Amino acid sequence: MSDEEPTEGRRVGIHPLIVLFGVIFGIWLFITLIIPKSKNTPAHGPGASPNTVTPLPNIVSSDFIPSFKVTGTVIGMNAMTILVPSATTDSQIIALLQSFQKARLNGSLVEILPATTPEDNLGAFAIADIYLFSEEEYANEESAKSLSRGAHAPGEFYPSSIPYEVAMEKVRGHYVTDLYNKKNPEYASIGFGEDETGVYSKRYQRVF
Repeated sequence: MSDEEPTEGRRVGIHPLIVLFGVIFGIWLFITLIIPKSKNTPAHGPGASPNTVTPLPNIVSSDFIPSFKVTGTVIGMNAMTILVPSATTDSQIIALLQSFQKARLNGSLVEILPATTPEDNLGAFAIADIYLFSEEEYANEESAKSLSRGAHAPGEFYPSSIPYEVAMEKVRGHYVTDLYNKKNPEYASIGFGEDETGVYSKRYQRVF
């Protein structure tokens, strides 16, 4: 018996609908498996937006807390500068930042640092900018004022003996509180950075 010959009007091969569904499934697979991975990969290098600066969550330093002293306060800006020894490591800076956080939460920070908001209903450190330096010539009120004004403050209106660009690179650590900001009431970093403007020092790394 011979094979049946195809008749006129009868389709031969894979049905077009099967091909169409196969193409749609392939596109869906590409979108779900490939594109999200590329979206979630943080960008690095110059021009990276503030959202691509990836924090290191839950960093815990087991190093000892270095000695320090308060060297400058700017009450109107809720800012202060702190000097640590020149040999202080980044791990020790992290330990110090975490000690500030712990002390603030248990209410004892005011015993080791001057209050930045002594009369505030939310506490003695409701708003604070604390800058850590390891070079004495930068651990002063001039640096705190320059940094607190921000990257885009006009220099002709706010002349400073320590330019913003210089001060930010000298910051070893930065501890910030703003208890009125419910979404981000507290953070700390190695180095210095401003998420609002996207300006970061070379050594910047979020701690908490």
